[in-house]
Amino acid sequence: MERIHQKIGRINEYIRILEKMQPDCISKFDKDPIYRGAMLHYLYLVVDSCIVLAEMTIKKKNLRPPQSYAESFDILGESGILDPEFAYDFSKIAGFRNFLSHDYEAVDSRIICNQILAKIGDIRKFIDQITLITNC
Repeated sequence: MERIHQKIGRINEYIRILEKMQPDCISKFDKDPIYRGAMLHYLYLVVDSCIVLAEMTIKKKNLRPPQSYAESFDILGESGILDPEFAYDFSKIAGFRNFLSHDYEAVDSRIICNQILAKIGDIRKFIDQITLITNC
């Protein structure tokens, strides 16, 4: 339980950092390689931590082991830990994690700054639903 609580704390920390980076994101992302690297790094950390939190919750609840990162969220949806429709949509975060870890050169600042950062609310929703079930 303590590890789950710590992981939630880390995710919240990463979210706060990303929110501080949001102003003037597109211009900074395109012009400043250090900013771009930091943004991509913190996005990777928050996404990967969500996957780890899902896996930790599955283990704590003795659910079937996932065969992929995306399936972790599906399992949480099937078991009622996450809202099933939300879990299905949120499972796409696993693909984004893979993209971040393998394809940095193809990153579009408008997608990162406008579409991806707009999804931070989904990460908060994920944490809220996990917190309800795990009592963290």
